Amino acid sequence: MLPDAIELVIVTPERQLLREKTVEVQMPGENGYLGILPGHAPLMTELGIGELSYHDTTGKESAHVAIIRGFAEVLPDRATILAETAERAEEIDLQRAKEALARAEKRLASNDPNIDWDRASIALQRALIRIQVATKRRSALVSGS
Repeated sequence: MLPDAIELVIVTPERQLLREKTVEVQMPGENGYLGILPGHAPLMTELGIGELSYHDTTGKESAHVAIIRGFAEVLPDRATILAETAERAEEIDLQRAKEALARAEKRLASNDPNIDWDRASIALQRALIRIQVATKRRSALVSGS
């Protein structure tokens, strides 16, 4: 018999961010998003930079987390995320994320040959995903969901 929920655990080097029962998880794999439902086949995967979203056990409430690289272990009744960095939408300082985006864009637009392009590109991706996650949270609050 399939489990009716998945225990979602998100851990970073600094803290355990989340331990919650959920009915669905969408996570940013290195090569695209993965959808996880109860009873999923066992899997280990590398995570990229993106938005992790999940639905509570009622299936109605969803939450969003910005994930910056890491690994995921999926079992039929549990998904464990070991993230380099993870932030809940409500923890993200939107103004600070916008400032980081502006700095990253400025670096990438520069003609300076000493710029670390990989680092600047990752900073841009990180800022964009943080803004996306924080904005979804604010939109949900305004719309009343």
